[in-house]
Amino acid sequence: MKIFVHGVGVLGPGIENWESCRRLFKEQCSYDDSVTPDPMPSILPANERRRSSDVVRWSLHVAHEAVQQSQFDPKKMASVFASSGGETGILHKICQSLDSDPPMVSPTLFHQSVHNAAAGYWSIASGSQRPSTSLACYDSSFAAGLLEAATLLSANQEEAVLFVAYDTPAPFPLHETRPIIAPFAMAFVLSKQAAPNSVSMLDITLLPDRMDHASTAMSQSSFEELRSGNPAARSFPLLRTIATNLACCVYFDFLDNLQLRIDHKPCQPFLD
Repeated sequence: MKIFVHGVGVLGPGIENWESCRRLFKEQCSYDDSVTPDPMPSILPANERRRSSDVVRWSLHVAHEAVQQSQFDPKKMASVFASSGGETGILHKICQSLDSDPPMVSPTLFHQSVHNAAAGYWSIASGSQRPSTSLACYDSSFAAGLLEAATLLSANQEEAVLFVAYDTPAPFPLHETRPIIAPFAMAFVLSKQAAPNSVSMLDITLLPDRMDHASTAMSQSSFEELRSGNPAARSFPLLRTIATNLACCVYFDFLDNLQLRIDHKPCQPFLD
């Protein structure tokens, strides 16, 4: 399946946006992960912005960045949101409420707890009424989400798809069972056709077994720690490939013995 990337959004510790991420990879700058952003997407109406969770704020921040770069109309794009855990912070609050006397769950918390909460807030913010899919696939959530987006395009069901992957750490004690070391989110605007502002072409192949290829890792220890410590950050090898404008392939483990191979070809050189 061949698809084109038209916009990229990234947010993580020491990474404010796609431009800062690109420079880290391209110029091999020192990576300072001591500062974690606190996004507050201006595209949300005031009431929704006030009620929004970390998951919503992080996912919408990168979605908005990718859409702005792409110059596509967000109202005309389907979307795929992928997260291994979703609203674990909200789940924690609900568990605390159920343990109180008497147990009472806020309706607001309840409606925020669903796995498609981020997608719902995006539809409010963008005004999009196009189809949206929210999925989870444990550590393979990024690969599963990208495969879902590519399938929608290849089946000619959509002209363009917004793909967002995100995960944030859960509070204690959920964190002890499912440790995620830091928040991370990324987004692509994808289509089946090239455009003047296309960034990259991705040729995606689902391999029946992992053969002799390991999942592509990062050479820099701090990047590799984040890649292995947050399912959404499994995207790092592909983001690095796009940022450095290299024609090469990367591999992602996917379910049992399956694997995703992505051959990357730059559409145009980046301009500094």
